[in-house]
Amino acid sequence: MRFGRFTPTLAVTDMVAALRFYQDILGFEKMFENGDPVSFVILKRDAAEFHLTTDENHQARIPNVAHLMVDDAAGLYAHLVRRGVHIVKPLREEEYGLLDFVFADPDGNRIDVGQVT
Repeated sequence: MRFGRFTPTLAVTDMVAALRFYQDILGFEKMFENGDPVSFVILKRDAAEFHLTTDENHQARIPNVAHLMVDDAAGLYAHLVRRGVHIVKPLREEEYGLLDFVFADPDGNRIDVGQVT
């Protein structure tokens, strides 16, 4: 049995602001959009993919909503700090073999970033 793509859908209150963040700061490319005004978007960068959906009543929760594996966690961390992105948990090397940190998007969705060490 083979599983296919598994992609998190993140709720956002303002699609324009969310797209600015995910495209301009994180470098994702819009692959699909739906609605008028746009209320659903598929974003992709390399093998990573996020789906964004508009929810005007969205309130961020404490648990992380996604885990993003990268090949340069320190580089991404420095980039996000320079861009003023809210860092929830600072860059740290964990005993389970990951260099990781957690950041929040403009809607407070927490994304855990990891790199195998």
